[in-house]
Amino acid sequence: MKSYQLGIYEKAMPNSLTIEEKLRCAKSYGYDYMELSVDETDQKLARLDMSAEERAEIVAAMFRVGLPIRSMCLSGHRKYPLGSADEATRSRGMEIMEKAIILACDLGIRMIQIAGYDVYYEESTQQTRAWFLENLKKSVEIAAKYGVILAFETMETPFLNNCKKAMRYISEINSPYLKVYPDIGNCTNAALEYHEDVIEDFLCARGQVSAMHLKETVPGKYREIEFGTGHVDFERAVRTALDNGVRMFVTEFWDVPDHEYHEHIRYSKEFIDKVFEKVLEKS
Repeated sequence: MKSYQLGIYEKAMPNSLTIEEKLRCAKSYGYDYMELSVDETDQKLARLDMSAEERAEIVAAMFRVGLPIRSMCLSGHRKYPLGSADEATRSRGMEIMEKAIILACDLGIRMIQIAGYDVYYEESTQQTRAWFLENLKKSVEIAAKYGVILAFETMETPFLNNCKKAMRYISEINSPYLKVYPDIGNCTNAALEYHEDVIEDFLCARGQVSAMHLKETVPGKYREIEFGTGHVDFERAVRTALDNGVRMFVTEFWDVPDHEYHEHIRYSKEFIDKVFEKVLEKS
C-alpha cells in the first residue's frame, strides 16, 4: 500500500463533465481522490446550496466509482473576500465559508484549502487585514465545530505567498483546525523573489502542513505551465514533505483549450508518479 495519496484538481477536467464523470476519469488514471472546486463563478457557488438529495447523490457517486472527494479548493472568496471594505461583501464571504464547511462535512471532505489573501480586487489596507483576521477567527471556530480543517493556500499575491506568512496567522489563532496547504509552485516563485530557499520556507511550517499542491510555475507566471517546463524542484519538495509527515498531495493543473484533456492528465500523472518513484527509491 502506498504511503501517500495523490489527488487531482477538478479543474483539470472539462467543466462539461458531471462530478461522477470526473471521478471516473480520475480513477481511470490511477488517482486516489479528487479535489472539489468552489470558485467565484455562480455555477460553482451554487454547489453551496445543493439540496440534501443532491449531496447524497454525490456521496453515492463516490461509492459507485470507488473514488472519494477528500479536499475542497475554496476560491470563491476571491470575489467575496473576508477582508473586504464593503460590509455586504464580507457578510457574503462569511456565508460562503460556513456553507462550504457544512458541504464539506456532508460530503466527507476532510480539509478546505482557503485563499490566502484579505482582498483580491480591492486595495489591501490595515483595515482590510484587520477584518480578514477577525473573520478568519470566526471561520476557524465554525470549522472546529464541524471537524473540518481550513488550510491556507500560499497565493500568487504578496499578502500570503509563502509558508512563513501563513504561520503568522496559524500561530496567532493557535487552532488544530487552521493549517497551511502550500502551493509549491507559488512558493517557488516567492522564494525567488525574496532570495530565499523554498524548502527552508516550507520547514518553518513543519507540523502545520496538511497537504501540498504540486503545480509547475516559471518566474512571474503561476498558471498553465506544463509539468517539467518550469523551475519547480518537485523531487526536493516531495521528499521534504514526506519526511515531515505530509501524506496528501494534489496535482494542480487546468483543462485548457490547446490541450486534449485526456492526454494532459496522462502526461501530468506520469510525470508526478516518476517524481514519487525517485523519492521513494532513495528513501
